[in-house]
Amino acid sequence: MDKDILLLIEADHLAVAELNARFAEMNSIDIAALFQDIPREKAARIFRILPKGIAAEVFAYIEPEEQQLIVEDLTETEVSDIINKLFIDDAVDVLEEMPADVVNRVLQKVNQEKRKLINQIFQYPEDSAGSIMTPEYVELRENQTVAEAFDHIRKIGINRETIYTSYVIRRDRFLAGIVSAKDLMLADRGQKIGDIMDSNFVFAHTTDDREAATALFKKYGLLSLPVVDNDKHMVGIITVDDVVEVMEEEATEDFEKMAALNPSDEPYLKTPILKLARNRILWLLVLMLSATLTGSIIAGYEDALALIPALVVFIPMLMDTGGNAGSQTSTLVIRGMAVGEIQPGDALRVLGREICIALLCSLGLGLINYGRIYLMYGRSSSLCITVTLSLVATIVIAKAIGCLLPLAAKKLRLDPALMAAPIITTLVDGTSLAVYFSIARGIFKL
Repeated sequence: MDKDILLLIEADHLAVAELNARFAEMNSIDIAALFQDIPREKAARIFRILPKGIAAEVFAYIEPEEQQLIVEDLTETEVSDIINKLFIDDAVDVLEEMPADVVNRVLQKVNQEKRKLINQIFQYPEDSAGSIMTPEYVELRENQTVAEAFDHIRKIGINRETIYTSYVIRRDRFLAGIVSAKDLMLADRGQKIGDIMDSNFVFAHTTDDREAATALFKKYGLLSLPVVDNDKHMVGIITVDDVVEVMEEEATEDFEKMAALNPSDEPYLKTPILKLARNRILWLLVLMLSATLTGSIIAGYEDALALIPALVVFIPMLMDTGGNAGSQTSTLVIRGMAVGEIQPGDALRVLGREICIALLCSLGLGLINYGRIYLMYGRSSSLCITVTLSLVATIVIAKAIGCLLPLAAKKLRLDPALMAAPIITTLVDGTSLAVYFSIARGIFKL
């Protein structure tokens, strides 16, 4: 069906009536997906064809880049109408991508209550729980009966982000408890909300980091999370759809940092080449300059290399093995911290485990390497011992650095992803070479 609709859209004359009928039969998410393939010059026209009842919902699911293309071709009145129909958190997401002067003009045409709520969300720090919450939730009172609660939900539920959980608020907006839809349906109609509400609930503060709020969803299996101020006054809720977006953004950012890239919010294929290059060149420069440490170490042992040229052959193997060993450990430690399995206070336990793993791995690799060198390089036991001992030391050092650096970064309130593969590899390279040549000098008495 999607291909048929795209053919209708791409035709010289738009079949407005047929498109409108097709859209009325489709899911809003599927309609939104079509806008990725609609030519830019037709995007706004196609959006205007959408049935009025689903246009705002479709707009909420359209990718930000396509949203901007549509907004640029709509009037401010049309944009304001969309904003008025969106949930607050979706409206904030749309407005955040617009220029400040356009936002101000659009908000002037948004109804006063919604404008006040949008401006309230804008005041919270970008990475805080308050920035991703919505104030559109169902609130109940302790003295209401279950029957009255159902009547209230039927009356306002259509304009709320979710009705699966209701929040019991006192007169001063103090959050007293929560009630699930299941609790309401299983309770007697005459029971008081205060008697069936759950007073032992999980919540986040508006200033909490959004990653911390996201972790609560995973830990407690939540569909929504209440957000309160410092006095536990109810401010809004975070819903699971917003959490999924945060998890995707944070995971992407961590991957980019681990690969020595400056994080970017734009999709790869839609990011200008110059911007991609700018995001990479700084880290490449830092790593290139830091790699001079490796060169200076090699230069300092030119005499040893001149006497025993075979030592050069094993430098790439030692550096690569050390880098890979460090990257393995750092990846697992960073992942463990991200999901809450590892804390900075576990540093000694993690270090002990990684050293044991390093010794086991290096024992197996060392034995294989010893036999290979013995057969390939003239049965030189001195060379075999030198390379094998260096390999063991390199793996132990690499795994120690790979676990301690991310943990230290977390302790210092830095992003552990910054201490990932590229930086660890650079440090391990220099350390492993210094150890290698020191062992060679001792064994060969250079």
